[in-house]
Parts: sequence; structure tokens; C-alpha cells
Amino acid sequence: MASDGEVKDIHRPDSTKTLLKNEALYEYILNMVVYPREHECLRELRLLTEKHAEGFMSSPPDEAQLLTMLLKLTGARNTIEVGVFTGCSVLATALAIPDDGKVVAIDVSREYFDVGLPVIQKAGVAHKVDFREGPAQPILNDMLADEGREGKYDFAFVDADKENYGNYHEQLLRLVRVGGVLAYDNTLWGGTVAMPDDTPITDDDREIRDVIREFNANIAADQRVEVVQIPIADGITLCRRIV
Repeated sequence: MASDGEVKDIHRPDSTKTLLKNEALYEYILNMVVYPREHECLRELRLLTEKHAEGFMSSPPDEAQLLTMLLKLTGARNTIEVGVFTGCSVLATALAIPDDGKVVAIDVSREYFDVGLPVIQKAGVAHKVDFREGPAQPILNDMLADEGREGKYDFAFVDADKENYGNYHEQLLRLVRVGGVLAYDNTLWGGTVAMPDDTPITDDDREIRDVIREFNANIAADQRVEVVQIPIADGITLCRRIV
């Protein structure tokens, strides 16, 4: 809640997408280890996205850096991304995976993706991106129906409609191999998941908070995965498939 008593959205253009409450510490992290190692095309697309009216929806650069490290540590080659926006995390993924790797990038809006496509092409990794426009559930079902696709992906990143996270989880568990990783964004939703129920937040934030609380509880109890929740950016939940 704002100091003047006005209730504002958790995520908005004038807010930093980090759970750190010390802005100076966050800037230190960005300036010390994130910006100096940021690929020039990632920087270009980040700055371009910041000018977009919905730019606050994009994954922040420290999150992109984490995903890049995870992809390289796991040796990921074939990945899935549900929720693309302008393609910041898609570009980070395409830069991290081998030249013969592929990221299936799913989003309901081709218009948003086309904002970042020229930068992805400039980076020389457009051949690794398989963009598919439309609702994710039918597309994932089509992938499951494709003989030989189950268990063929190494990594999945989800940053889309929160009410369907549970459905995506069930589909992606079949598409991602045993030992592969599923990553879910925004699973702490600005810290609201731990706030008292009567905390003054917007109706939209309250609805999303409740959905994410339920998703988090279900993931914590899911014996098919090992789970870790990381308080970076807006909260990332990592699941390693073990069954």
C-alpha cells in the first residue's frame, strides 16, 4: 500500500520487480555482476522493452542471468517457454543453449514477440526459436500428441496466466525428461503470498495471490519433483523431475 493510503497494483511501471527491500543493494547486484556480463543484444532488448507500455511484465536481467546459468549447468538443449512477451527470456535461452538447440516459445500475442524478434535475429539465434502463437494448453497438448515428444525436453520456463500454472505443470511434467527442470515465475507475487489475508491490495492482486498460494502448496506436496523456491525477482520456483 502506498504511503498516502492508495492501494496500488503489486506490479506496475513505477515499481522494481525484486523482493529486495533495499534498492541500493539491488542496484549493487545489478551493477556488480549482472550488467557487466549482460550480452549486448540482451541489453538492447531489455532497454527496448522498458519503453513498452507493458514493459514491467518482462523478466528482469538478474532473473535472465539465473536462467542462463541453470540452462548451462543442466546442459539443456531443447526447452519450452510458456509466456514470451517481447522475448527477453527467450533470447537469454537461445544464447545459452547449443547451436543445434531449440526453444519452443508459446504466447497468445505475436505482436509482442515481434517487438523483440529483430534483436533476436541480430543476435544470430533466431534459428533456435520456434515461436507458436495461441493459448498454451492446446499447443502443449499437440506437442504431447506428437509421437516421440514426451520426455524429450530438458527445461521449461513458465511466465504466463497464473490460473493455469497447475495445468501447465501436468503437461510439462510429461514433456520434460526425468532429471529435467521446470521453472515457474512470479511465485511469491511481490511477497503477498506471506501477507495477512486482510492486507490492503487490489482485487486483481488478491485473486492472483490466492491462485499462487494454491499452486505453491500443490507443488510443495508433489512427490514427482524436487522443489526449491528462490526469492529472486518476483520469486522463482524450480522443480526437478524425479519420476
